[in-house]
Amino acid sequence: MSAKQIRSGFIDFFKDKSHEFIPSSPIVPIDDETLLFANAGMNQFKDIFLGLVSPEYGRVVNSQKCLRVSGKHNDLEEVGKDTYHHTFFEMLGNWSFDDYFKAEAIEWAWELLTKVWGIDPDSLWATVFAGHKADGLPGDDEAARLWTKVTSIPAERVLAFGKKDNFWEMGDIGPCGPCSEIHIDLGPDMCDKKSVPGHKCGVNGGCSRFIELWNLVFIQYNRTEGGKLAELGAKYVDTGAGLERIAAVLQKKNSNYDTDLFMPIIERIADLTGHKYTYERNNNIDNAFRVISDHIRSLTFAITDGATPSNEGRGYVIRRILRRASRFGRELGMHDPFMYKLVPVVVDCLGDAFGEISERADFVSTVVESEEASFGRTLDRGIEIFNTAAKRAQKSKDKVINGEDAFQLYDTYGFPFDLTELMAEERSLKVDTAKFNELMEAQRQRARAAQKSASLISVLADTKLPTTEDLHKYHVDDCDGKIVGFVDEKGFGNVGNVEIGGEVGIVLDRTCFYAEAGGQVGDCGIIESDKARFIVANTVRIADCVIHRGKVAEGAFTKGQTVKAVVSKDRDSIKKNHTATHLLQWALQQVLGDSVRQQGSLVCTDYLRFDFTYPKALTPNEKKKVEQLVCEKVTAALPVTCVVMPRAEAEKLGAMALFGEKYGSEVRVVAIGAANEELVREAFSREFCGGTHCDNTGQIGGFKIIKEESISAGVRRITALTGSGLTKYFEDRGEIVEKLSVMLNTSAEALIERVDRLIKENKKLAKKLKSGARQPGSDAMVEAKKLLEKCEKIGQTSVIIGRLSHVSVEQAREAIDMLKKKAKSAAVVLAFDDDGKVTLLAGFTDDLIKKGLKAGVLVKEIAPIVDGGGGGRPQMAQAGGKKPEKIKDALDKARELIQEKLANA
Repeated sequence: MSAKQIRSGFIDFFKDKSHEFIPSSPIVPIDDETLLFANAGMNQFKDIFLGLVSPEYGRVVNSQKCLRVSGKHNDLEEVGKDTYHHTFFEMLGNWSFDDYFKAEAIEWAWELLTKVWGIDPDSLWATVFAGHKADGLPGDDEAARLWTKVTSIPAERVLAFGKKDNFWEMGDIGPCGPCSEIHIDLGPDMCDKKSVPGHKCGVNGGCSRFIELWNLVFIQYNRTEGGKLAELGAKYVDTGAGLERIAAVLQKKNSNYDTDLFMPIIERIADLTGHKYTYERNNNIDNAFRVISDHIRSLTFAITDGATPSNEGRGYVIRRILRRASRFGRELGMHDPFMYKLVPVVVDCLGDAFGEISERADFVSTVVESEEASFGRTLDRGIEIFNTAAKRAQKSKDKVINGEDAFQLYDTYGFPFDLTELMAEERSLKVDTAKFNELMEAQRQRARAAQKSASLISVLADTKLPTTEDLHKYHVDDCDGKIVGFVDEKGFGNVGNVEIGGEVGIVLDRTCFYAEAGGQVGDCGIIESDKARFIVANTVRIADCVIHRGKVAEGAFTKGQTVKAVVSKDRDSIKKNHTATHLLQWALQQVLGDSVRQQGSLVCTDYLRFDFTYPKALTPNEKKKVEQLVCEKVTAALPVTCVVMPRAEAEKLGAMALFGEKYGSEVRVVAIGAANEELVREAFSREFCGGTHCDNTGQIGGFKIIKEESISAGVRRITALTGSGLTKYFEDRGEIVEKLSVMLNTSAEALIERVDRLIKENKKLAKKLKSGARQPGSDAMVEAKKLLEKCEKIGQTSVIIGRLSHVSVEQAREAIDMLKKKAKSAAVVLAFDDDGKVTLLAGFTDDLIKKGLKAGVLVKEIAPIVDGGGGGRPQMAQAGGKKPEKIKDALDKARELIQEKLANA
């Protein structure tokens, strides 16, 4: 049975039992700052479990894309070592939102596994919750009874385990409940712990003979701030079964990697590398196959869903995954980019179930290839760092690489810790694991702290929030409403009134304020009564509740009071920028092609910002064409029509949706160029959008791109201005032109000609100075010759290190070239400072480069001493710094490093 058949069989089985199929949410969560990646099927239904929204359906089934590479759900370092851990996997799941409960969930899981898929019932075991005295939780006797009542499993194969294995919690607070797992016994031959003294195979025994197939979670409690548990009013079922493990069982494979989900990728890796996959567990070559085949799946889906490699947040994690895979590629002899060639194979395997990876395959391949090439250079540097650390360790008494070096390799250069251990072992060294773990935990603590303060959701997670009626936001700038409560740092409903100076969130029964969403900032303005005034700094939404955040400027407000909400005039500028953002996306697709996809946006008062997929910088001509297209539509003053329609109808019309955004069965479509709702089909721009917009494009008042830049691999960002922001931009530029004209004593019309003449004159003067630097009598040459006369000799090599005065960088470089020629074999390091700015330069002759000395590496080592950085080629390199008082220390360190290198050469 193919994986495709297993997936569709699971979905069809539950559809036949009245479950609604819900497509997978993206790996990159939408509107959830507490989560880096979707790591479980329940993520997209979290607001239902929290009671923030009502479910659209009582029964749901899907196959969720999951990535477990961060937080407590982190399988990254395990991948490759065994046959069943993955970073990316599909979670098959069925849910009940206060519909059916334990009996049906158990009965149907057993029916699908044994009767539909034909798994031997005698190989299956079930586990239930044993209870927890400290929490006052009884054992799940109900589930235990049901297992023997609604299935054929005997009581002796229903085992009870504690909280660690059989109790599920969303977090420190919130919904939770016991779970019941289904495990399969694959037979004694599958145990991978036979050599471990005292090991006994069993359910939850830690070996690969018994593996979990399916987890049935029964959400029936709620944990409050104090840690107390209470019965939930509604009860939920949340189940999850890993497709990869199910496929291995049904396809009778010893490893998940031997299934049709991985073997096409592994076979392509073999073609590209010339190595053969031997199906062995403890084999470095096979481990590399498993790592690469797993990681390319993660990369394909994550990049498709918007997580491109970068140096922070999700992008940093994706960069680490790619770098780990690239490093294992070297185990297979691959030093040049090759993983991008695996992307089409992933698409062939999974594109039918997840069409988005087919649509963006070219983009993903481009990003992976670019990042591979970049990391190749970084990896070489990382190996140099490791070699330096290893040499220090070899000289030490205990032969241990310190934890700080291991962490730097992991954090900066993408070296997996197990790789550092392996490379150390090859040199008969050990690594300070305790210190490495300490630094890793400190990093996790920082991440957890950042997540905890990320949003109001953590504060309001256990609160039933009221619904705000906010349709007025599209039509009026002020309306009356009643205060239904206040939000403070402790949550909702803790205070009944707030006085002058109080900083809270006000919740009204109805409002005309737009809450931050879809890249558009929340409205600001005032909420007022006859004797009080509240300044709204921002407006946010949690589920169906709109919260006006700000400060009481006058008087006091009380729950139940009727007030007037007045939106700031800034809304007009926001509308202009939002409509212009739609025009910009349309224009980019016209100029660059349909592969352009929105990756994010910011629509605010002063400017608009638009992130989109494109592999390279726009040319000046492309940028000009985009501007012209937008401006043509602005000048045409075309109508902007907003219409609510069924989602299916909007999709048929070709309306663009932001990939991964949550949409209901009805959506709002913003159409530009349609005179009324009946003519939406004729609009040239149609997008799903809940934001506020102009009535016609003429109100935008103009458009100008002021910046175009890269923000991560394969993602560009445009910043642009409209309306009053554009007017101010041109006014500011006009003032600059006037000032320059006065300074250069010319007219505005002749300014460019005047500047061009000055640049040419400056180049002539620079050429003269450069020529002067070559004169044998110049100060730099005189000082350099003195350094040569008193330099240290190590064998045939002259080690020339010293400080120069009153020289330029060009003169110092000329001096290094002269010294290298005169000394034949030379290691030169020169330094000087100019008004507090330090410059370090290094140069090595070719014979030393062959011995492993590299100028670029050396300056990177010594630059931090002067609070700076730099780099360059092996022959010549340069660094800057800000501490001239540390120049001597830097030169002394350079001498020490060169002596060490020459001694070991």
